[in-house]
Amino acid sequence: MNGQPDYNRVWPGADPASALASTPEYVMMAQVVEEMRVRQVFASIDIHNNTGLNPHYGCVNALQPEFLHLATLFSHTVVYFLRPRGVQSAAFAKICPSTTVECGKPGDAAAVAHADGFVDAALHLDHFPSKSIATQDINLFHTVAVVKIPDTTTFHVGDGHADLQLDAAIGHMNFREIEAGTGFGRVAPGTSMPLVARDEQGKDVTSQYFEVCDGELRITRRTMPSMLTLDEQIIRQDCLCYLMERMNLPAA
Repeated sequence: MNGQPDYNRVWPGADPASALASTPEYVMMAQVVEEMRVRQVFASIDIHNNTGLNPHYGCVNALQPEFLHLATLFSHTVVYFLRPRGVQSAAFAKICPSTTVECGKPGDAAAVAHADGFVDAALHLDHFPSKSIATQDINLFHTVAVVKIPDTTTFHVGDGHADLQLDAAIGHMNFREIEAGTGFGRVAPGTSMPLVARDEQGKDVTSQYFEVCDGELRITRRTMPSMLTLDEQIIRQDCLCYLMERMNLPAA
């Protein structure tokens, strides 16, 4: 809801400069993590829905075998990320294996069953394998940038009068490797770059991934988007998408 803190960003580890770090919710979540530290919790699972056409996948903030084993218990597709900060899985990663599982759009009975089966399987674990996960058992990706549309930029999905007219077909790009030159939408005459991409350190890397050419917003390198959505409110409140690259398993 507008005006409400994002409960996916108020866990310990949130950017200290963020207004979220001073909210009652942040204080409460810190207390939850400390209580679980005392209890020596076995694992942390954060179950999410999303608004785009995304497959079911797991997310981790650490690459140790136990984290990857937990995530692949849900899906062979796993995303390693360091941003955004203040998420539950990152907060719990300091005390136990943790994962966030993305279960697609709300209201999908198959997604509910998938999440239920995953939780049940996790509850029957008594340990995590210490050996590295087999290469064939995981498709591992690394989030390299988050893409946002500045508040000063007007945008619209499909045809309309705005600084940026997003192509309504972009929702089908999620978890597909797209080539350099792929278009994201049209840019109004006289409008400069209408979005901002930042890497894991918060550095502006827009020019490494996007260009405006002949009035079209294009990607400049091979990459794989995730979380692309056509929901304009979600885009404004959170982001347009994340950009990912395939990564190899860490050496044992």
